Amino acid sequence: MHTATTEIPVRYAETDQMGVVYHANYLVWMELGRTALIKSLGCDYLAMEEAGVVSPVLEARVKYRKPLRYGETATVKTWIEEYDGLRVTYGYEIYNPRGELCVTASTLHVCVEKKTFRPVVMKRRFPEWHRIYEEASRS
Repeated sequence: MHTATTEIPVRYAETDQMGVVYHANYLVWMELGRTALIKSLGCDYLAMEEAGVVSPVLEARVKYRKPLRYGETATVKTWIEEYDGLRVTYGYEIYNPRGELCVTASTLHVCVEKKTFRPVVMKRRFPEWHRIYEEASRS
């Protein structure tokens, strides 16, 4: 399975009153991991947007297991869990510096026309991206 690994230093502004990372910040980190994965696969999300296609999140599932704190470095591992040519599910694991699993998550996305939000069939519109995603989702 092709996995991208992204390290993110926990900033003070990302923590809450309890001194742990505020739960919504994990979604931002997942986006950073997803962007790194897309780039590592040789795809160009910006080029897709410039072609008038965007990929909104349809669903996010997050399970919080252990807290991360200011001064630590989060390691985000990202991969393609499922891809059917229209929708893609990305999987995530986020670890603390001791290698302990802190968060497991997934996000479901669909590619749509930016102006109309009509779904895009990737095989027709972006055949190379489709091929790469099919391959990555099988391995």
